[in-house]
Amino acid sequence: MKITFLGQAGLFIETKYGSILCDPWFHPAYFASWFPFPSNEQIDRQKISNPTYLYVSHLHHDHYDPKFLREVVNKNTIVLLPDYPMNHLEQALRGLGFQHFVQTKNCTPFEQDGLRMMIYALTAPTDGPIGDSGLMVDDGEARIFNQNDSRPVDMDLLASHGPYDALFLQFSGAIWYPMVYKFPQAMKDTLSRKKRDNQMARALKYVTEIDAKYVVPSAGPPCFLDDDLFELNDFHRSDTNIFPDQTVFLEYMRDHGVNSGRLMLPDSVMTLANGECRVEHPVPDAEVNAIFTDKEGYLKAYQARQRGAIEAERASWPHGEVDVLPRLKEWFEPLMRQADVTAAGINGLIVLDLGSERICLDFHNRTVDVWDGGEWDYIFEIEHGLVEKCILNHYDDWVNELFLSCRFRAQRKGAYNEHIYNFFKCLSQERIQYLEGYLAEKAPVQDLWECDGYLVQRRCPHLKADLTRFGHVEDGILTCRMHGWQFDLETGRCLTSDDRHLFTRKIEGKLDEGKLGESSEQKQR
Repeated sequence: MKITFLGQAGLFIETKYGSILCDPWFHPAYFASWFPFPSNEQIDRQKISNPTYLYVSHLHHDHYDPKFLREVVNKNTIVLLPDYPMNHLEQALRGLGFQHFVQTKNCTPFEQDGLRMMIYALTAPTDGPIGDSGLMVDDGEARIFNQNDSRPVDMDLLASHGPYDALFLQFSGAIWYPMVYKFPQAMKDTLSRKKRDNQMARALKYVTEIDAKYVVPSAGPPCFLDDDLFELNDFHRSDTNIFPDQTVFLEYMRDHGVNSGRLMLPDSVMTLANGECRVEHPVPDAEVNAIFTDKEGYLKAYQARQRGAIEAERASWPHGEVDVLPRLKEWFEPLMRQADVTAAGINGLIVLDLGSERICLDFHNRTVDVWDGGEWDYIFEIEHGLVEKCILNHYDDWVNELFLSCRFRAQRKGAYNEHIYNFFKCLSQERIQYLEGYLAEKAPVQDLWECDGYLVQRRCPHLKADLTRFGHVEDGILTCRMHGWQFDLETGRCLTSDDRHLFTRKIEGKLDEGKLGESSEQKQR
């Protein structure tokens, strides 16, 4: 098996049974705020234009590059579709001209002309743009798992499809928190340090659980070349920057006794054969090292080459073409009226401060109107032209278009509220109905486990991660290392968000191990 790294989560996998093009990303994403790091400008795109199969893990634009897919990739390519409850990915790819699809079944291996594959699909509203996935590929000589930036929760199931020769996974930040929040700098530094530590600890947990022979840190970080965002890059290995690069995570792995890491740059080629791994870089080692030891110089040169693309994107933002308030009122209010669970979860006032006008999304009364300058729970400060563009293009997922750009500032009262971002991810009737159904039909707590003197529900209330694997206790605080959410063991109170609660009960006397599988409801009878 030969694997060419394309940058970010992009892979071109070549086997004797055909090739797979995975998550190719070449054009600036999120209003030209994100660029691949290191640069993949040098890759010969025609060499990867005729794959046997195309795999797009999900619709985030650092995985789904519509311009490249439309203009370069052969439309006779067979598309491997994750088992998502909604067909947004298929619709998007059909819209680009692709016609041949294989609909997979979640976590079920399948064969295509001698090549054995499996897609692990995640379907919670918070997984990517309502969906994320990872791909297992086995050509009889090597088996890999391309986790990209998905976060599988059933590690036993995933391990049952191994052992794996190579794992490709995310290790770095890929979101706007906490940089965009208007917190005091000391508080922001503390939150950033905590997030950086947690994301690398989570990645290391996947490394040890999946236990592949070789590990390639991929799917991040992006780099930020716009002048307004340039300082978001981690130039000096700062412990308060959430975007550490590949060399930082490889060092982190070694510090924790894991020496299986391999560095790949765009156009690096990995060959897996007879249980061995060989990586060849497209440039001499001295040039490889210079990318990371003089990152600021490297990114300034990259920035100069891309300045035209950034300026063109900025010039495309409309100014005064859209009457925002009536358009948002017409669009959002019918969705808010359908969003019973979500509105109850938000339970407050969300202000869009666009400079020339300030608009309030009132989730008590489910109305959109002018903000009077009074009460608020969240404030988003966004350039007027960006919201106009979202309206003109009717983006039904502002998280995947606007918020990931980091081109906004935010304030909040109290804890993070996940329901707010879920709403902005579901700005269509189909999406809001899926979100409401998912929230309404959540399964009751079933399994309990013994944790530091308490019986605790096994699955994290956030995204159902297995706390027996991802839970870490210190000073009475249980941290789920999947996403960093924290809970007070004594009370079950969530310290990360006020809309979650963990079932806990202090163990009195000898524990009856035979009853650990009973539900909390049975325990209370």
